[in-house]
Amino acid sequence: MSERFIGRTAVITGGSRGIGKAIAEQLASEKAAVAVLDINEDALKACEEDFKSKGYDIIVKKADVTLSAEVNKAVEEIVEHFGQIDILVNNAGVIRDNLLFKMEDADWDMVMNVHLKGSFNMTRAVQSHMVKQKYGRIINISSTSALGNRGQVNYSAAKAGLQGFTKTLAIELGRYGITANSVAPGFIETDMTKATAERIGITFEQLIEASVSAIPVGRSGKPEDIANAVAFFADEKSSFVSGQVLYVAGGPKN
Repeated sequence: MSERFIGRTAVITGGSRGIGKAIAEQLASEKAAVAVLDINEDALKACEEDFKSKGYDIIVKKADVTLSAEVNKAVEEIVEHFGQIDILVNNAGVIRDNLLFKMEDADWDMVMNVHLKGSFNMTRAVQSHMVKQKYGRIINISSTSALGNRGQVNYSAAKAGLQGFTKTLAIELGRYGITANSVAPGFIETDMTKATAERIGITFEQLIEASVSAIPVGRSGKPEDIANAVAFFADEKSSFVSGQVLYVAGGPKN
């Protein structure tokens, strides 16, 4: 296995399960020290035990990314433990799907707060350390839903917002050796897509089958597919790639 992230520290939000855990494992397997943030204590504990059993250098922190005080405290503790933060992956996310006329204020606010405010809080807290060291990689997890998706007016707006957030970060932080990019997954087999199947009243297998029928490569996505794309952006050699959105969806997205 490659050791391209040896000496680097990565922070992954929502990193205890699904796509986030796959990203954390990809970076850790290539010798990054990883800090996993999440609000699910049981999942964090399981993730920590799993990673330590594999010999990975990991710490976990329970933190709500929507609360700047918790974020700032977690970031300072990570820096105190590892000495630096080189890679930030803003992955924490939730869905509160519904058609517009059925959507409650709380559904809109929750999705906006976790995806957008959470990414803002984390990036603001981390960037000062990256600026001091004149190096950083920021990767925001968007979605093909940014292009529009029925029943996800909140999620689509939040994910599109992350793409604008990413491009602005690239402009502001580039002079400090910091890149900012976004990975936009298509259909990926996760607990979140299982929840989507439940919402629309079909089995997960039926959702996979329906989704694959529209994917040119003829298969559904796995969390590891997203982790691979994140690792590309996180690589020190990707220093001339910034402000980009990479759709990882098994085919083109317009």
